Amino acid sequence: MDKKSLTAVARQQLKLAAAATSGRSSQTIYGGHQRSLRQTVVGLSAGEVMAEHDSPGEATLLVLSGKLALISGEDSWKGSTGDMLVIPAARHSVEALEDVAFLLTVAVPK
Repeated sequence: MDKKSLTAVARQQLKLAAAATSGRSSQTIYGGHQRSLRQTVVGLSAGEVMAEHDSPGEATLLVLSGKLALISGEDSWKGSTGDMLVIPAARHSVEALEDVAFLLTVAVPK
């Protein structure tokens, strides 16, 4: 059994993002490339964008703190603390509307 505080990890990633020139930071807290399931806490400073990219498989994001926009083509969904968004199986980007930390969960078929 492994236990992690998502609140503490989110706080740490936001602090690291604020200090990074890219304005973002992340830490995989479960899984990785050797597993089907991967969970990563991402911190983005206000105004920063994760550039458009393909979805590697089924994925969701859970906003741990702050606000963001998930953008796919002409569609956009806003999320704030406590919201879970299903990431479309299409190219998409994420924009931090304010400092935001979220849990990204991805299931990659083997």
